[in-house]
Amino acid sequence: MKWPNHGGQPAAIKRQFHLLEDEVVVDFSANIHPLGPPVWVKDHLKKSFDLISQYPDPTYWDARTQIAAFEGVTADHVLVTNGGAEAIFLTAKFFEGKRALIIEPTFSEYEQACRHYHLDVDHVYSDAEEDFAFPLNKTIEHAAEVEVVFICRPNNPTGTVVSVSDIRSLLEKTKEKNTYVVVDEAFVDFLPNETDKLTPLLKEFSHLILLRSLTKMYAIPGIRVGFMMAHEQVIGQVQNWQTPWSVNVFASTMIQPLLKDYAFVSRSRDYFKEELLRIRRRLHEMDYYMSSSAVNFYLLRDEKHPNCTIELFQFLLKKGILPRHTDNFKGLDGNYLRFAIRSKAENDQLLDTLKAWREER
Repeated sequence: MKWPNHGGQPAAIKRQFHLLEDEVVVDFSANIHPLGPPVWVKDHLKKSFDLISQYPDPTYWDARTQIAAFEGVTADHVLVTNGGAEAIFLTAKFFEGKRALIIEPTFSEYEQACRHYHLDVDHVYSDAEEDFAFPLNKTIEHAAEVEVVFICRPNNPTGTVVSVSDIRSLLEKTKEKNTYVVVDEAFVDFLPNETDKLTPLLKEFSHLILLRSLTKMYAIPGIRVGFMMAHEQVIGQVQNWQTPWSVNVFASTMIQPLLKDYAFVSRSRDYFKEELLRIRRRLHEMDYYMSSSAVNFYLLRDEKHPNCTIELFQFLLKKGILPRHTDNFKGLDGNYLRFAIRSKAENDQLLDTLKAWREER
């Protein structure tokens, strides 16, 4: 079966399963804030309309300065990118033709970017039996053989988080051989505390590269805005490869007000924390496995019928619910489904449908 490579593709799934185009499905497959962008975003875009006739500043200096002030670094340690995807591909370009280690299961675009730039790719797998805990010792062992390690934190698709202490241990070991550590923090804004971010480690470890996205928390995937933070020499080199004006003017001018909307982030964190606990409790009562996620999505498997994942997928789809398949996540091989946390009413719809599946089985 040919699955879409990403979530958020309901039209493609409908075609694949021969559903009518106007058939209503609730999309749990995309890890986007379910309550939409902050309310001021629409007015901001309207007020910015006249900028459409101007080229953006190709250095994005104002945006870089704003991000730097927010993160506690200097602007020459920041590169603004066309979403997290451009940051991933630019990072892979920095290591073109070398060797990479990817901690699986994780986001497939790390390997896609590495293959694009002719890196040899090795893999270390977290163990499902250990609830996908970070395999620190195996990672340190294999990191000695490569030039760069890619880690997703919080990890997509499990929602699990590598501890700051484990990241520090890895950085201390890889420093000896100058192996870079790339940490994609696309979902870090969903973590409960600002102290969960790795930004302070940039001052200690010049071989650390951090990737961020503003798409997920603020529900603006159509605008495409992210950034990279690293040593100034890394940023300077990568900037030379970036396509001119790759970030549009609406994205670059929205960065500052997004970062300043502390109230939106705080409310969102409280909401997801509460929903995670509520969903976990209900799923446990019904004998479903739920990964130890700390963010706005999680893995699920039917503990009573672990070999019936595709049947569960189809059952949910017929009931108007679209999960994310896991066939293209190495190490999962389609044996789990991933769900985003959506509104309370939609989460209840999912839980009730999972209860119906349980009762029918």
